[in-house]
Amino acid sequence: MGDLSASLEISASGLRAQAQRLRHTSENIANTDTPGYRRKTVSFKDVAGGGEIGGVRTGRVQLDRSDPVRIYDPNHPLADDSGHYDGSNVDLVVEIADAREAQRSYEANLKIFDQARQMSAGLLELLRR
Repeated sequence: MGDLSASLEISASGLRAQAQRLRHTSENIANTDTPGYRRKTVSFKDVAGGGEIGGVRTGRVQLDRSDPVRIYDPNHPLADDSGHYDGSNVDLVVEIADAREAQRSYEANLKIFDQARQMSAGLLELLRR
């Protein structure tokens, strides 16, 4: 029963991590056209050892340090003397790919969680007999 509980905890940690990744990706997509916005990224840390059950946890949110796109629009209120302003550094194609990957990983963890839950329910049913 302990292995099934560990499986539930590991897949739940994956669900939480991918949900946070999706949240940041959706914020990036929503701010694609926001001047000066910096893309947010999140890293994953492996949780294992020291008697702890394994799994994954998210690290600190990082801001992408790549240069923002310079946009020419002399009528924009943020435009400098040359008529340019800093856009965001979000690449919509990259964000959509990240969102798909996070969604698929979330769904895979959800299937594992459901399988472990069904197995533990079946095991409890056998133990009751």
